Amino acid sequence: MKLPEHLLTGTLIRRYKRFLADVELESGETITVHCPNSGSMTGCAVPGSPVILSVSDRPGRKYPHTWELVQVGGCWIGINTGITPALVREGIANGVVPELEGYGIIRPEVRRGDSRLDLLLTGERGTCWVEVKNVTLAENGLALFPDAVTERGRKHLAELMGVVRSGERGVIFFVVQRGDCRAMAPADRIDPRYGALLREAVAAGVEALAYRAEVSPEGVALAVRLPVELSIQ
Repeated sequence: MKLPEHLLTGTLIRRYKRFLADVELESGETITVHCPNSGSMTGCAVPGSPVILSVSDRPGRKYPHTWELVQVGGCWIGINTGITPALVREGIANGVVPELEGYGIIRPEVRRGDSRLDLLLTGERGTCWVEVKNVTLAENGLALFPDAVTERGRKHLAELMGVVRSGERGVIFFVVQRGDCRAMAPADRIDPRYGALLREAVAAGVEALAYRAEVSPEGVALAVRLPVELSIQ
């Protein structure tokens, strides 16, 4: 997936109120930008970090700039959670995700029960519900999710367990938007209830997939499947 045209580079001053950040552009101008990430962004919101911004031409938008990437330790990290389901759709279409091939129709944001799950795949293989999570937190080469306590994330896991009980396929799909990780694991230290429920869900038949993305100023694309480590860290 190519990033939007007319990207700007700058330096992060601070991130605040979850969805706002101040950035100093190369010109020296300071602007306030939209931060499309509701997590804590631990390790990804360090003042002084290089960032890349896209610019929207939509009339009336209060903050036309969107924070897309941050560079940490020489590694570009994609922080825009809004593009993550599209990355998975693109990966399926390009044959990068063989586990999800064989479905002719992919519908986004479909309601099931009390939740909206990111993707509904239907076709010759039957029905597959997919919930996609963006991962930016990493420690010692291990990608970790979540980076903050997530009641919503636990709700999605419970919904996927219901999918499996009904005889359909349910998948929790972690997109690791950074290239320096060798595996994926639940962040038990941050949200032990999520980690426990993820293990319960997998034991009940929910499939856990993790893919590392190649992230650069030119674009973001799924590249390599990572093992999901469910042993207690």
